[in-house]
Amino acid sequence: MKRSAGDNKSGRYSSSDQGRGGKLPSRTDILAFIARENDALGGEGKIGKRDIARAFNLKGHAKLALKDLLKDLEANGSIARRGKSLHKAGLLPKVVLATIAGRDRDGDLFAEPAEWDGGPVPRIVVTSKAGRRHEAPAAGLGDRVLLRVEPLPGAGPDEPAYRGRVIRLLPREKSQLLGVFRADTHGGGRVVPVEKKNLNRGEYFVAPSDQGVAQDGDLVAFEPLRAGRLGLPAANVRERLGALDSEKSISLIAIHAHQIPHFFGQDAFAEAERALPASMSGREDWRAIPFVTIDPEDAKDHDDAVYAERDGSPKNPGGFVLHVAIADVAAYVRPASALDAEALDRGNSIYFPDRVVPMLPERISNELCSLRPGEDRPALAARIVIAADGHKVSHSFHRVMIRSAAKLSYVQVQAAVDDGPRDDKEARLHTPVLVPLYEAYCALKIAREARGPLDLDLPERKIILDEAGKVRSVIIPPRLESHRLIEEFMILGNVAAAETLEARNQAFIYRVHDEPSLEKLNNLAEFLASLGIKLAKGTVMRAGQFNRILARVKGTDNEHIVNEVVLRTQAQAEYAAENYGHFGLNLRRYAHFTSPIRRYADLIVHRALISALGLGADGLDSLDGKELAEIAARISAAERRAMAAERETCDRLIAAHLAEKTGAEFMGRISGATSAGLFVRLDETGADGFIPAATLGDDYFRHDPKRHALIGSRTGQIHRLGDIVTVRLVEAAPLAGALRFELLSESDPHRARQVRGDAKGRSRKNPQTAARRLSARKSSK
Repeated sequence: MKRSAGDNKSGRYSSSDQGRGGKLPSRTDILAFIARENDALGGEGKIGKRDIARAFNLKGHAKLALKDLLKDLEANGSIARRGKSLHKAGLLPKVVLATIAGRDRDGDLFAEPAEWDGGPVPRIVVTSKAGRRHEAPAAGLGDRVLLRVEPLPGAGPDEPAYRGRVIRLLPREKSQLLGVFRADTHGGGRVVPVEKKNLNRGEYFVAPSDQGVAQDGDLVAFEPLRAGRLGLPAANVRERLGALDSEKSISLIAIHAHQIPHFFGQDAFAEAERALPASMSGREDWRAIPFVTIDPEDAKDHDDAVYAERDGSPKNPGGFVLHVAIADVAAYVRPASALDAEALDRGNSIYFPDRVVPMLPERISNELCSLRPGEDRPALAARIVIAADGHKVSHSFHRVMIRSAAKLSYVQVQAAVDDGPRDDKEARLHTPVLVPLYEAYCALKIAREARGPLDLDLPERKIILDEAGKVRSVIIPPRLESHRLIEEFMILGNVAAAETLEARNQAFIYRVHDEPSLEKLNNLAEFLASLGIKLAKGTVMRAGQFNRILARVKGTDNEHIVNEVVLRTQAQAEYAAENYGHFGLNLRRYAHFTSPIRRYADLIVHRALISALGLGADGLDSLDGKELAEIAARISAAERRAMAAERETCDRLIAAHLAEKTGAEFMGRISGATSAGLFVRLDETGADGFIPAATLGDDYFRHDPKRHALIGSRTGQIHRLGDIVTVRLVEAAPLAGALRFELLSESDPHRARQVRGDAKGRSRKNPQTAARRLSARKSSK
């Protein structure tokens, strides 16, 4: 058969492929159709394979050929996939968080998206529509803005690809740098930069007239000046931000570097202080249900409580009824209030080792909305019926008043399950409540295993500080079955919320996680091939397929590296007003419902449920999809900001902890490879440091991104992601969180793995066995 110009090299399809329907369209026809339909939908990007097949009347073999053609278009970068929707590659979403980056030759402002990983950063011409009743806010250079964007048809390669209208002006990022002021005895002093990107600039001289009110050891915002003294560049202290007198204040650096709001405005604080406990009006009385909260031992707020019982219905043999009660934050934080504005600006609570920056004042989060035992608390609750195999039979939502029976920790609950210390009267007292909880969890675990969500094994470290705020230890908390129990209940509640809102045609914010891009999957295939693991390029992966790869390397020397690379292959979860599913959890619809104290997205979902189900007058305002898309963009950016701030603070604390150990040797693993050198993560503390490529030896090392490695051009020596190494700490910059290492050993991927501790082994106990043990103890009393 003669191959047409539009064919791929494999010959799987040609333009003559036909089933019982129409002729397979050319690549040009498909790209034109996707662009035209997306434009007609306002850039929503909701065109799928089924729409294309229907438009071109494709059936039978032609539909299979279309699937192959779309794979190739995605592989060569012509189109991109968002869930099951297709759009032209490189398209921005309809609402974009961006920065005003400059002016073009005509004097018009242009912006660049804050997040972009699809090649060259697209430019957006900022426009305003004349004659509008409500003018867009005026933006200037350096401003952070939310833009509503649309593609510019016919834009050339060197021209802006989009035009955008400012729909919201966000607080401006400060342009001054951050540093620690070190005073001289005769006035003035020096500023030492605290951000890694500014370390190479060295210190700045500060004249007495430029010192302001800064004292020795203060964190300051400063502005570089042109002239200096003694060979140092000069700086002017613009603002004193706080005293860095101990590690307890180290998080101030990240708070100010990322412009995180950490003081509540007077109006919001006053609203919180005036708030009164919610009444029973309009609520069901669930106070007789013996709910329990299960949280970390050091938790100060308790926003979820659970209870389970066996379902007595003959139609559901072996089934359970779950009750998931979530603090009713919407009863206290009303739309358009000062508290609401503060919560949206923060987006979420941020948890540092030395402090918490809460989304809501303590009066709300730690008092009125904390589900304390023995105290009446308003809640929005889900009643969920599950079958013996864990699948959900039905669910309903209720606005209730509850009275928690007990505040338990994960460790307490696990000890009760494992027949632990007998002196824990609180846990033993509530064993009758824990038995059905664990039995219900066992059923949910069956459903989870059948669903096959992504199951990465990447332990998380926790920094423990002493009373002075210094690092006492860095631990890997054991992963307990009690953690998984709560996770499964919360996931089920989140799914139920999304399903209810969709069924009621209520607009809300989804928690979404896109499938990996074909480019990342192809890179993964090339990496796995270097380990002797075959994965065909162009494969459309499901979470279960990733799990089979992880299971194949479990217990081998490659387990760690494959988990790391699979993680890097994944897209980043985010919030969106449109649904494209949650790839990692392998769920078609998902929404965050279970933590409105600390996540604004959950508060939106609570309000949406209240409105959709007629549960009160304090539900969601009449927000449309466009306004929800704006909120989703803002809180997604706030989430990324929080993650970066938490990570940087941990880096600084650990660097301060290791500063006194310069010259010491450590074991670690290569956690990254770039053309500049290697990143190494230490086993004991999880600290990340850098080895410059120039210090690796006499050889010239080239970067191989497909193998995640540096390879010596002369010797062929390979330093690869996941390899075990011995390093010496050469330099520590605590305030920047930077460590520099020297490589002492050749990379060794075959060194014996460390044996897991008993605590981790205990967390793997079979939950069915644990539930039977609890039940037996209950019946013997």
